[in-house]
Amino acid sequence: MNLIAHLESRLGPIRHGWNTDPDGGPMPFTIVQCDGGALPGVTTFATVGLSDKHLRSRTSGKGIHQELLISVPSEQADGPFPAMLQQIAEGLLAEESALLRGDVLGPHGPILPDSALEAFYAAAPVHHDDDFAVAGPSADGRPFGIVLVWLIPISRGEAEFVAEQGWTAFETELERVQPDLIDPRRTGLIR
Repeated sequence: MNLIAHLESRLGPIRHGWNTDPDGGPMPFTIVQCDGGALPGVTTFATVGLSDKHLRSRTSGKGIHQELLISVPSEQADGPFPAMLQQIAEGLLAEESALLRGDVLGPHGPILPDSALEAFYAAAPVHHDDDFAVAGPSADGRPFGIVLVWLIPISRGEAEFVAEQGWTAFETELERVQPDLIDPRRTGLIR
């Protein structure tokens, strides 16, 4: 299955796409908006084409091909999420470094006005079935799998918790409390 079909199988059909930056220049990947998938009322923004680049793992040195996802309630989809995704993906390309599970980007101040969330946490897309996390090699000739990385907005306190206690402790806490990780205006678990 090709990447687009893989994404649309869970996230819903692509409704919009962006392949130019705010100045009209070409981006090295596309950002797509998917609606109406397996999670009703959720809009997901995803990179498509970031996986064409061979990014390195900081820990193993292995090459990783990945795409990034940000999911939000559909009524908040008009926010700056495509621009955030663009900035994060371009940073990875500049560093030639892959995002790994448990990585934290930020904190850099509120991601939205009136939001307590200031950073992004890199996770597996657990809000979908396990088969969604990796788009396997495709019949159209792609010989490698593509890892899908879900960027979860988190608070400054949550980012500090990950730095101090580690990502496994943080994910255990998320499982225990079950916060709405789709809501970019949720209250942070740890202040």
